[in-house]
Amino acid sequence: MHKYDRAEMKRVIADAEARNEPAPTHFGPSANELRELESIFSTYGETGNGKHRFYLHNDEEAASYGQQAGTFTPWESFPEHTDLLFYEGLHGAYVGDDADVAQHVDLTIGVVPVVNLEWIQKIHRDTSGRGYSVEAVTHTILRRMSDYVNFICPQFSRTHINFQRVPIVDTSNPFIARDIPTLDESMVVIRFRDPHGVDFPYLLTMIHDSFMSRPNCIVVPGGKMELAMQLVLSPIILDLMEKKWKRSAK
Repeated sequence: MHKYDRAEMKRVIADAEARNEPAPTHFGPSANELRELESIFSTYGETGNGKHRFYLHNDEEAASYGQQAGTFTPWESFPEHTDLLFYEGLHGAYVGDDADVAQHVDLTIGVVPVVNLEWIQKIHRDTSGRGYSVEAVTHTILRRMSDYVNFICPQFSRTHINFQRVPIVDTSNPFIARDIPTLDESMVVIRFRDPHGVDFPYLLTMIHDSFMSRPNCIVVPGGKMELAMQLVLSPIILDLMEKKWKRSAK
């Protein structure tokens, strides 16, 4: 739900920095259409309809649309008769003076690495896939820090479930890391905001080498993250669908 395409964003940032003002970032509300996002969620919940567009991150994505990377596709309507709306982005649990996105969401899931791992991933993605220098990516990380603290982190306290990947190798200096820790070099902490009804003994049995770290947290090997997601989320989503179908049948 970016407000600006890539070229526009560069101009907005350059203008702000020329005025010695904080530049907007994709983590904060000033560079995103969060009222529009809330409206889409609200409309879909009420009618099952809505609209979407794609932000084309790279040349490969853009080629199929005949556009340039860093641009948006035109808005288009959702397909008819869908079962659910799945949003993958930065602001699914956002709450602020300008918008309250979280109130419209039935299930919010946080998928987040610890911050050093997040920086390693960004540095590698932006230097290898987008041609930026390490210095340029570091500048972006620092520029985003305030918005990350104020607008991204609070959302993980509103999510129903968090999956946090924690490396078990040294990531002390993410700015010189030569590779991204693999899933097998990580553990995943799964936190339930409300553990009521969660069958922890079943999960511990099904996921080898998992253990409980707190009454609402289970820790699983990184390589079992996909399995853990399936075991945790499938019954929740099926329950949401069953409740929807029962309401529709009345």
